[in-house]
Amino acid sequence: MVSKRASASALAAAVPILGTDVAADVALMRELLPAINRRFGLSKEQIEELDPEVKRVLLVSVGSELVGKLITKQVVIQMLKKISTKIAVKQAVKVVPILGQAASTGISFAAMKYLGKAHINGCYEIAKQYIENEQTKPVH
Repeated sequence: MVSKRASASALAAAVPILGTDVAADVALMRELLPAINRRFGLSKEQIEELDPEVKRVLLVSVGSELVGKLITKQVVIQMLKKISTKIAVKQAVKVVPILGQAASTGISFAAMKYLGKAHINGCYEIAKQYIENEQTKPVH
């Protein structure tokens, strides 16, 4: 999932028009983050079905900033700010013919891969914590 979106991000970065790649990245992340949440059973709808105590524990877990939430354009922009230096470099090198576009595609691929994997790792930690908590509960 992440590699597919990272490849699409790299393709968008190859377009020599400034800003089109950032718009594409926002759209890709708005699609990717909820998909990852669903795979881990951590979408807003899936979390709403859980016991209130379990829900509370999940939503205060490490890495939960994007779990169980509606992924809006503003949320994605906040996430992209974490890699703002890479985005700035990507835009700057884009003006250099051929080599700049090649560098821009590589930066775009790496940045999207980084954000996707970081979210997967956060979801994994939450799921792992949930499983460990369930295993330590006393059986009645």
